[in-house]
This record gives sequence, structure tokens and C-alpha cells, in this order.
Amino acid sequence: MSSTEPRRTALDALHRSLGATMTDFAGWDMPLRYGSERDEHLAVRTKAGLFDLSHMGEITVTGPQAAALLNYALVGNIASVGVGRARYTMICRADGGILDDLIVYRLAETEYMVVANASNAQVVLDALVERSAGFDAEVRDDRDAYALIAVQGPESPGILKALTDADLDGLKYYAGLPGTVAGVPALIARTGYTGEDGFELFVAPSDAEKLWQALTEAGAPVGLVPCGLSCRDTLRLEAGMPLYGHELTTDLTPFDAGLGRVVKFEKEGDFVGREALTEAAARAESNPPRVLVGLIAEGRRVPRAGYPVVAGGEVVGEVTSGAPSPTLGKPIAMAYVDAAHAAPGTAGVGVDIRGSHEPYEVVALPFYKRQK
Repeated sequence: MSSTEPRRTALDALHRSLGATMTDFAGWDMPLRYGSERDEHLAVRTKAGLFDLSHMGEITVTGPQAAALLNYALVGNIASVGVGRARYTMICRADGGILDDLIVYRLAETEYMVVANASNAQVVLDALVERSAGFDAEVRDDRDAYALIAVQGPESPGILKALTDADLDGLKYYAGLPGTVAGVPALIARTGYTGEDGFELFVAPSDAEKLWQALTEAGAPVGLVPCGLSCRDTLRLEAGMPLYGHELTTDLTPFDAGLGRVVKFEKEGDFVGREALTEAAARAESNPPRVLVGLIAEGRRVPRAGYPVVAGGEVVGEVTSGAPSPTLGKPIAMAYVDAAHAAPGTAGVGVDIRGSHEPYEVVALPFYKRQK
């Protein structure tokens, strides 16, 4: 197998049998869509969608000093996460630049699972291994040990309840518990990237197909459909969730991204990037960086990442993500804009789409919030 050959998930043959349009994503061959992106998107918003996310990078950290290592390696206070809970956090360089955003699950007293974005899994693994020097803890690459299947949408709790006796009602958002789903051992996590209620199921790759089929059958009566990466992107965009490489990069600190809250200076001991991030926090206080805002098109033209945001003939920002919004029925974008133009309702803001300044409304993120 040549290094340029994309990796395939345990569900690859199944996606092809369903007629999926496949695409290379972060070195993996992944389903982009099965039919209509819009239909898949709306199914997740109103019923339920089934996703193969096996390209995500799982890294296990174990040992007496696992918590201490993660507190040093990441910006969050991981030692304070209870067993069975998860936390959104970031791993930064010494200069404060974001290497990746992560979800860390505490599986046991001295065992954690770090879930990295597919495109950054190797970078995160290398950084954790390097930062583990001197700690009584082991960093293990478990990317091949898991397939990851997500069921997302308002009908997802009912679908999953039909297949497990795990206490889903007691499972809070950002928590995970071991259980059995359709006879398959799984880590059941109440997490997702869609803005809807839903679950992510970490299972052995050899069990992935059985679980996918069981979820498909249980979900059929309530309108569950298989969903590709394309609608995952429009769902997370509507929910105002950042995507690495777009809203988050090594050029930005968490404070530049408006996510300074994930940096926990109050935790004990040093952590990688502490000094640079202390300066970034002070800088953000005195001289606010560009603000991540939502933009809603008045016309039909779709803004794309990298397009300039303009006001009064000046460039005042840059689009980081843009797409047609199936929920709003208009094109939307996230963009970093100068603080002076960041307030919702700011007049005169547009996006330069190939030389034409298209008018946009500045709104607070997220574009979409589910009714609890």
C-alpha cells in the first residue's frame, strides 16, 4: 500500500454499497454524501442521521501520572474531570498557537482517551509522546483500535434506547459510559458536532458493521438516514462550532479565537504555552483581537473560506467557513472581523465575492440553537 493511498474505515464497503460519494479527507476515504446533502442535513435537524467518524484519532493516556501529564500537555484542567465525563480542550504550542482542539474522556482514575481531529492526529500523538518525558504515564496510539459511529438528531435517544440497556437518561452532555449497544461493547458518549442531541459510539472496528446495521434498522421507522461529511460541515457551521484549519490554526491562540475560556491558568503547575498564553490573555484584554462572528447573506452568493470581509471600502476581516444554510435558507459564514464591526446588526458589512461586494448581516453565533 503506497503512502498516498487513502486509509479506509471498517465501514468502507458498506458506504459504497449505499452509493456514497467518497472523498479523500485527511488521508482517509470518507463518505461525502449518500444522496442530497440538504436532505441529510434536515434529517439530523428534525429526525436523525448516522455518521461514520472512524477517521478521528484516538490516543489513550494511562498511568499514575496520566492526569498530571495531560494537565501539562494541554491548556485545560484535565485532572478535575470526573471519571465518566468528557471535556473540550486544546493542545497548544509553546508560543500559544493552537495545534488542535480535542475532546478528552476520563475512562477510569488513571485512564484517559484523547480524541483528536483526523488531520492532526499524528501531530497530537507526537506532541503528547514528547511531552510525556519525565511523567509516569504511557501514551498509546489507539487509532486502529476504534471505529466511531455517531447517531445525531432529536430521535437519536429513542433509537439508541431500543438497542441498549445503558442509562441514557442519566447520561449528561459531555459524558461517556461503557455499555453494550446491539450486543456490541461500546463507549457511549453524549457528544457530537451537529448542534443536536446525539451520541458517539466508540467500538472495535470488527463490530462496526453490525452496529451500523442495527442502528439503521432501529432508526428506519423514525426517518434516520446515513449522513456524509458534507452535511456534518453545514450542521456544525449553523451551530457555530469551530473547525480546525478554518476557525482554529497555529497562527491563532485560544484568545484570538474567542475561546480563552478553555485555558485554565488556575490549575497547578506549568503547562506548555502558559507564558505565551498569559501574554495573549493580557493583549486580548487591552487590544481586542478580531472577533469570530456570524454573517448571513442578503443575496444568494455563497462566501468561502479566505474571502475578505469589507466595510466602507476597507478589508475588516476574513471568512473562515461559508456554506448555504439549509435551516435558514440563506448562505451563511463565520468570519473573524475587527472589533469595530463585530456587533450584531453592524451596518455596511459585506463580503468580497470575486470583486463584487455582497451585503451581509452581522449576527451573534450560533446561527442555530436547538430547542431543549
